[in-house]
Amino acid sequence: MADTRPIGVFDSGIGGLTVLREIWKVLPGESTIYFGDNSRAPYGNKARSTIIRYSLQNMEFLKSKDVKMIVIACNTASAYAYEALRDKAGVPIVEVVTPGAEAAIKSTVNGKIGIIGTKATISTGVYKKAVEKSAKKHGMKNIEIYQATCPLFVSLAEEGWWDNEVTRLTAKEYLTPLKEAGIDTLVMACTHYPLLAKVIGETMGEGITLVNTGEAAAMEAKAMLEANDIAASGSEAPSKEFYTSDDTAMFESIATPFLGEGLPSGTKKFVTDVYKVENS
Repeated sequence: MADTRPIGVFDSGIGGLTVLREIWKVLPGESTIYFGDNSRAPYGNKARSTIIRYSLQNMEFLKSKDVKMIVIACNTASAYAYEALRDKAGVPIVEVVTPGAEAAIKSTVNGKIGIIGTKATISTGVYKKAVEKSAKKHGMKNIEIYQATCPLFVSLAEEGWWDNEVTRLTAKEYLTPLKEAGIDTLVMACTHYPLLAKVIGETMGEGITLVNTGEAAAMEAKAMLEANDIAASGSEAPSKEFYTSDDTAMFESIATPFLGEGLPSGTKKFVTDVYKVENS
């Protein structure tokens, strides 16, 4: 039987909208509810316990909307809070790290994989560990992992400077060491980075596969919906709802380019710290 309940998606802000966009592409018949916790962003400079608490609160909000699945469209929350959320969700839950690592291992030919992300994400080592774990699962040895922090990419993405001289020079500065290392696969371990994929790809050159973790997560969501027999039939027009914990007009003005469809609209404000949760 078709399940028309929505998929819940949350992020610390607007970067997760690139994940939502991939979900729309892969699952066009599914309704979605997106929550951006903009008032408490970024999560990367918060304590682990705080990130878990915020994530649990966001999950409680989405559960109050009767979602059938939750997608953690945030690298930091995926790294720190996935297990806590999985244990309490009561519905299937998808994060962005593991699918991205799996995609990288399946893509690489020479075993040299690059990972780019924010300082917070790279410092956790979560993607490196996930790639190593995936490699072991697939029986791959001699994997070489090269990491680089690209903090300015987030600002460039939000500024809308996706393809100009400043972005190209910045990409060259960040990515040249990875190119010289001879990687054949590059994991974009930040939800903002797919917006700069054109420049990143041109900087790295031909023969380099870019892994969009949002796309990988969307494919994982599809597989999980089918495995749990909770996919929508597609016979009804899907709904698209948006919530933010900050100013709705500001959210929409910044978010629209991320989705590329003149959306979102009708965004509502909700502050999830009304939920009292325990990290244990």
